Amino acid sequence: MSPLASTKGVFHAGELRAQALAGVSASGAAIREFMPEQHRTFFAALPFLLLASTDDDGWPVATLLAGAPGFVSSPDQRSLRIEAAAGAPDPVRALLRPGRPVGLLGIDFNSRRRNRANGIVCEAGPDALDIAVTQSFGNCPKYIQPREVRVTPASARPAATLSPLAGLDGQARALISTADTFFVATSAGQAGERPGGVDMSHRGGAPGFVKIAGDTLVCPDYAGNRYFNTLGNMLLEPRAALLFIDFSNGDLLHLQGRSEIVWRAEDNQDFPGAERLWRFRVERGWRGAGPLRAE
Repeated sequence: MSPLASTKGVFHAGELRAQALAGVSASGAAIREFMPEQHRTFFAALPFLLLASTDDDGWPVATLLAGAPGFVSSPDQRSLRIEAAAGAPDPVRALLRPGRPVGLLGIDFNSRRRNRANGIVCEAGPDALDIAVTQSFGNCPKYIQPREVRVTPASARPAATLSPLAGLDGQARALISTADTFFVATSAGQAGERPGGVDMSHRGGAPGFVKIAGDTLVCPDYAGNRYFNTLGNMLLEPRAALLFIDFSNGDLLHLQGRSEIVWRAEDNQDFPGAERLWRFRVERGWRGAGPLRAE
């Protein structure tokens, strides 16, 4: 969903096209232009937050922000404030300037609850971001793998470095081959002279549910809320970013590439239960340090 939303409702042309190709429809009644009280309370209790945006060339990017519960607050129903100082090297943080679209995902792995908020950066400083919220909605707990996640204090983390990647190296392949969770940032592309909205979504499954074929990842798409935010964006803008987290040591793997959707995959034995697939051709990425740990 984005400023591309049509007169038919809250969905833009890509999402409507994706729903048609999948043979479903959605009312979008749960999508609000403001944050209900339960969403505001939920975000304020989180110790970390996933964020999607775009770089200066329109490529989607993804990052993770963390702090003590309360580092995210909601001054009113249409705004969020994120008080998180830049810690480890993060090329995304410098991109978050006023006017930049953002997609936010709050997720609690223990309760398997998640809520989304999309909007625009209205103020940005070294220690805080102010977001004007344009859309707010919840998601069901499907495919969220329960785990006890903790945020390690900055003083307890090793010295952070940022390692660029031209493709998938052995370490990246090892992480992906056992991952049960990743996050995908997508964009609706350009809406005239303005960038369209962005979306940050969660994907989960059994360990190894993402298959690797050379430098291409094959991702199953299971039944969900029928909004098709991710795939609808991919129809308009194939570029995307994936974020994998190594919960054993906190490492982050950020990949950028181009996507291609396979709309019928019911008979694919490699992905039981998947309604469709999408392929992601890795073009570049980076590996860095993150604050999350889990048993």
